[in-house]
Amino acid sequence: MKRSLCFLLLAASVAMPSAAGHADGEGSPIFGVTIPENYRQWEMIAPSQEDGSFNELRAILGNAISVKAYREGTLPFPDGAILVKLAWKRVPSPEFGGAFVPGHATTVQIMVKDSKRYAFTGGWGFGRFVDGQPVDRAQHETCFGCHQANVKEHDFVFTRLAP
Repeated sequence: MKRSLCFLLLAASVAMPSAAGHADGEGSPIFGVTIPENYRQWEMIAPSQEDGSFNELRAILGNAISVKAYREGTLPFPDGAILVKLAWKRVPSPEFGGAFVPGHATTVQIMVKDSKRYAFTGGWGFGRFVDGQPVDRAQHETCFGCHQANVKEHDFVFTRLAP
């Protein structure tokens, strides 16, 4: 199964146009996802924090389609939904002991719902960017496997709407 999924991912990456974003930005390997224009003005879906060594502050933003789906409890998410996870290094606040503030940005991660284009990965295309540039193919090959193993019942999306 793992070998056939990799083959499908490689085959699908050939001549795939970019999705959801900057016409001038380089798309992610495999999926062709680019950083969406004006995404920093989108609504926040939720903050996020993982236990582990990342030591990051994170926020997940959504376009209008994804925000509407979250509010209405729509699963699967409709085509056109886009989620963006922003991550920064967590650094101590210089003004207030015990508090933390965002340090330097680490990644921008994107999920784009297009059930036809990305049928081989549950309808989602993935993009991961550092300093505005997509990370290597190997890192993108792991995206769907993690989502499939952990949140298949929630349309492959980890994030829940913050109350």
